[in-house]
Amino acid sequence: MVTNIEPTPETVLYPYGLDQGDRKNPKLDDGTSKRLPLSVPFTFYGKEHQTLFVNNNGVISFDTQVKQYTPDPFPLADGRPFVTPYWGDVDNVLGGEIFYRQTTDPALLKLITQNINQYFPNIPFTATWAFVATWDHVAYYGSTSNKGNTFQATLTTDTNRSFIILNYKDIQWTTGVASGGDPKTGLGGTPAHAGFNSGDETNYYNIPGSRTEAVINITKTSNVDVPGRWVFRVDVFEVIEVPTEKPNAAADKRCWLAIKLQLRRRGSRVPSVSQLSVCTEKKKRKRKEKIKK
Repeated sequence: MVTNIEPTPETVLYPYGLDQGDRKNPKLDDGTSKRLPLSVPFTFYGKEHQTLFVNNNGVISFDTQVKQYTPDPFPLADGRPFVTPYWGDVDNVLGGEIFYRQTTDPALLKLITQNINQYFPNIPFTATWAFVATWDHVAYYGSTSNKGNTFQATLTTDTNRSFIILNYKDIQWTTGVASGGDPKTGLGGTPAHAGFNSGDETNYYNIPGSRTEAVINITKTSNVDVPGRWVFRVDVFEVIEVPTEKPNAAADKRCWLAIKLQLRRRGSRVPSVSQLSVCTEKKKRKRKEKIKK
């Protein structure tokens, strides 16, 4: 379910920074971290991963570094498995920092557990490990402005079930100059992409608005009724077909509200893929009918 919600003053980000024990990525355009060994394996669509990379351009990847700065839609032709809160041409040389850590801090795990239990009340889950990567006021390539984006990706597991939590505090730009963006505004060209790709061409998700100008409003959207937060189960998450086209605001609102009512009646908060597909198919039918007329 996609919902447009007015932002609240509360930050959606989990604690981050050097005082939290974070490390920082190097100041390097299209740079990445070294291969980072995980203290606990993270299961992503049936495959256990023991290492990952934090890539400056807004990607957490498992098998290989990702230096590509212009995003492609999922599923990717080359099968790279990764999670991306905001895949775009970040240049932390011009501004911003990229932090990361893996943690078993009881306070953070308690908070993450509470969040997952709230969003997925029918799935037993107690977090035992988390990996938190945060892009703090990062600039875009070719920028002549002071604009910066702040967003975060959290991976968490109980050693059996796995979830990703994508958080967005402040998004001011969508596109670097090498991707066709304007150096003054950071807009235009091929905008940033958000979601995840399992690598099997079946399990993937493109957050609505990705690779369109609408992605700048991702701080106001959610699938769990928390502005700027998207949460997914990714060990066995069911994804068959997802909407990737630019949403029609009025039509979407009516459809999402209908789904929301159905979910409340069932005591759930997270929609099924079949429900998402219903909205997409309704839009397609209406568009075809209009063309025929």
